[in-house]
Amino acid sequence: MNLELNSIGLDKKPSDTKVIVAMSGGVDSSTVAGLMKMQGYNVTGITLKLYNDSKEVVKSKVCCSGQDVIDAKRVAHKLDIDHKILYYQDKFKQGVIDNFVESYLKGETPIPCVQCNQTVKFKDLYEVAKDLNADALITGHYVKNITINEKNNMYRAVDENRDQSYFLFNTTREQLNYLRFPLGGMLKNETREIAKKLNLNVADKPDSQDICFVPNGDYSSVIKKFKPDSLKKGNIKNLNGEVIGVHDGIINFTIGQRKGIKVADKEALYVIKIDAENNEIIVGGREHLGKKKINLKNINLLSDKNELNENILVKVRSTGKLLSANVNFINENDAEVNLDNSEDGISPGQACVFYKKDQYGHKVLGGGWIKE
Repeated sequence: MNLELNSIGLDKKPSDTKVIVAMSGGVDSSTVAGLMKMQGYNVTGITLKLYNDSKEVVKSKVCCSGQDVIDAKRVAHKLDIDHKILYYQDKFKQGVIDNFVESYLKGETPIPCVQCNQTVKFKDLYEVAKDLNADALITGHYVKNITINEKNNMYRAVDENRDQSYFLFNTTREQLNYLRFPLGGMLKNETREIAKKLNLNVADKPDSQDICFVPNGDYSSVIKKFKPDSLKKGNIKNLNGEVIGVHDGIINFTIGQRKGIKVADKEALYVIKIDAENNEIIVGGREHLGKKKINLKNINLLSDKNELNENILVKVRSTGKLLSANVNFINENDAEVNLDNSEDGISPGQACVFYKKDQYGHKVLGGGWIKE
């Protein structure tokens, strides 16, 4: 006789369901661990040590630092659940930091949080959870999952200000069927209230804001540390190809940037293009920033292609709004996206994520990396 589905959509009693909770040491993942324990699941928390802290980094509002490992262990002790620490510094360096540095040197604007989810968090942690015979891997991300016909689907979170679906577009279909996101239907203040009721030491802990290995948001210092020869002077040109200034290294610039160009002109200048091959920055007026056509590479789909036929919405930066568009596939890995209205500051290295609205909300259909 079939049992009623439990709260994470599995045909088992919670007490017979083993779950791994990814515990970063923050309030979100700690609350998720508490919720799973309260609901009677067999819970093991796993915390990843991803990099070696410097004094600067510990002061910064980041995740996965040494203090976070301590906080996660305290929460696990309070909840009386098993807790393991995995030391993934080398994997993180290879899969995330090296990629971040190389991407900037190519004139791109990378998103290390996507790479982190794609590699150590959902690939390696997924394999560890499977090896431990867990029924599901639970995280504190703000995305909804809705299971239909034994297939898990990802949706934008109810709290759109906290929604993290953009950072999870590269999750594989196999991983998504195994993942669960209990906070997707909650507001952040509700999460904190649960943490307070559980008397967790992290209930009032500030949210992480900076990229974990980038102290105080200073990207160029990280790149200089790993690639000391990366700061090469080069020309700043206008759209006519005329040299109008000199820069100290392309890693100091992003598409759409206005401040810090240090070139005077009768109109405000913005970075229109970063030409890594020639070590040049191309600048122009704001009217030249808007783009309607985007070429994507390394497409990852979480839906059938026929779902991308019409009424598609896309997001081209994590803080951006949903934009109406159509998606044309060139082959399995590449696509051309045409926006209904032009958008400023679209940058290679960022992601373009596909959404479609249905009765459950905005479904994540997949996405790709912006090539040009």
